[in-house]
Amino acid sequence: MEILNAYDLTGSLRDAGELAGCSHHTVKHYVERRAAGGEMDQAAQRPMLIDEYLPKVEEWVERSKGKVRADVAHEKLLALGYTGSGRTTRRAVAKVKQSYRSGHVRVHRPWITEPGMWLQYDYGDGPVVDGVKTVLFVAWLAWSRFRVVLPLRDKTMPSVFAALDVTFRRLGGVPTYVLTDNEKTVTVEHIAGIPVRNPQLVAFAEHYSVTVHTCVPADPASKGGTESSVKISKADLVPKDTNLLEAYGSFAELETACEAFCEKVNTRPHRITKRPPVEMLAEERARLHPVAMTPHTVAFGTTRQVPANTPMVTFESGQYSVPHQLLGATVWVRTHGVGADEQVVIVHVGEDGPLEVARHARATPGTPQIHEDHFPPQPEGPLDRRPRAKNAAESDFLDLGEGARLWLVEAAAAGTPRMRVKMTEALALAKLFDPVEVDWALGHAAVHGRFAEADLSSILDHHARQPGAGEHRASEDSSLTQGTSAWARLGQQSATDTDHHGEVIA
Repeated sequence: MEILNAYDLTGSLRDAGELAGCSHHTVKHYVERRAAGGEMDQAAQRPMLIDEYLPKVEEWVERSKGKVRADVAHEKLLALGYTGSGRTTRRAVAKVKQSYRSGHVRVHRPWITEPGMWLQYDYGDGPVVDGVKTVLFVAWLAWSRFRVVLPLRDKTMPSVFAALDVTFRRLGGVPTYVLTDNEKTVTVEHIAGIPVRNPQLVAFAEHYSVTVHTCVPADPASKGGTESSVKISKADLVPKDTNLLEAYGSFAELETACEAFCEKVNTRPHRITKRPPVEMLAEERARLHPVAMTPHTVAFGTTRQVPANTPMVTFESGQYSVPHQLLGATVWVRTHGVGADEQVVIVHVGEDGPLEVARHARATPGTPQIHEDHFPPQPEGPLDRRPRAKNAAESDFLDLGEGARLWLVEAAAAGTPRMRVKMTEALALAKLFDPVEVDWALGHAAVHGRFAEADLSSILDHHARQPGAGEHRASEDSSLTQGTSAWARLGQQSATDTDHHGEVIA
């Protein structure tokens, strides 16, 4: 560099001497000559030993992308016959590096977005709650600067997609594009620089009519405003010495803190727009498209099939009950919260949309989480059994009603002989008499222990010879359905009971 140019650039004799490779006294001489209007010496820049080696230095700087060390370059120059000092080499390398950087600097163009176009989201390390590390999901609507911060247990697909669904609903609409990082939930790999999308993300995006784009790998500048949003969120929400926050006692406390943070940052004027984001969101909402009526099922969690005979599903080595009406159905399982507050949430999507059907505490292997109301009513006593037909004859008998069922249970318990023959006789009587009356007689026989050969026909005959006594007639106010109040007196002898000869038993 010419001496006077170096001086004009730096304004310092010594700095100019450093750049021009001469003494500061020489610089002073030239500056004074110029000031006095004298002619300048044409030899303002003296040839230096390193001049002939500069092309090689430029080659090394270019090859290393501006990262070659001066001491390494000096050693290489010595091997080529260079006899100058290491100081001169350092100056030459620094000069070439500066020139390289000026020619390769990335010029950033301001990102000016339209309303309703872009939403960005990213993650930050959340606080530790009950010994478990959490994740902060941070979403940022680019035009209005409206922020949504949600605490997550992890960055799995159900957690992230559920957070996006909550974000869309909190915004009151869905933008055209979503920009995020290259997480496995979004991009499974890159081929020739092209990101290959996760198929489940594609289905999710189609459900909400949104297009997902990803940032350039290892390029923080392409993330826009989420980088600073994450930093601010962590500074305000994660306990540090700088914010004097205490540890969170539960995941619910962290959720409340996130809501309070969003309320604070969205209601105060933004440093760029000078307007509160919540005010700008009211304008931007008109450019957002509607949110899908029901969330995408991936947001509900991991798919599980309920077995056909047991209302239990397995999730992460634990077993959880679901209502028995869902036998054979598909449900979605996910976790919510961390530590002591962690819960397992089970959702079923029916004709009326998604519905939470169960919520359990964490189960451990071998210790399932069961809600008793998820199972049908059980008979009293562990050994009590309800009759279930195994063939057509048994089915026809049990179809007579509750009286037939009670007779079968009680007759079996009493060790009644020829039960199948007596059941056939009861079916025959049901063809001759009103089946409702036969069912009533069977119940009456069961209550009073009448299981002999002719007991059923005797009860029917006696009942028929008593006009109006115990007679069942269908009307608008009553049906012929057999009641059970008399069967509750099982074992209690009535004063009006008769034997099979029609005589009153004392």
